[in-house]
Amino acid sequence: MSRFLHEKALLAQFEEMRSNVAGRTSDLVVSAMGFLGVPYRRGGNSAETGFDCSGFVRAMYEQTVGLILPRNAAQQAKATEVIDKQDLQPGDLVFFNTMRRTFSHVGIYVGEGKFIHAPRSGSQVRVESMDESYWRLRFNGARRVTPEALARQ
Repeated sequence: MSRFLHEKALLAQFEEMRSNVAGRTSDLVVSAMGFLGVPYRRGGNSAETGFDCSGFVRAMYEQTVGLILPRNAAQQAKATEVIDKQDLQPGDLVFFNTMRRTFSHVGIYVGEGKFIHAPRSGSQVRVESMDESYWRLRFNGARRVTPEALARQ
């Protein structure tokens, strides 16, 4: 009986964490918008030094949601829950094949078909439309960050 109650308590904590994550995704998008204009830097993971795509996503999730994602885009894709493109919600991750390999670029969906990301050298964190031909042709998948998916890593 005590094992059952212990497991129930853990499940309740897990559900609370899950709803907390979902509730904070709007904070995540608002926070990410505060980094518009920060320069791209390969391997970068802070506003002070600049961000690459996965460093930006990782920093936003750590700072606003308190979850630590893996460091690169492919690992982030693997550590998150697959969702359909039509199910995208603000805070979800969008992945693109920009280097002739799947999941080589990642951004944060902000709504209305747009995402925020650190695109490439010589550029800055910005918002772009997923409907632009470049991104539409390279779209690789959508993922949702959930405590369950991260726990499996």
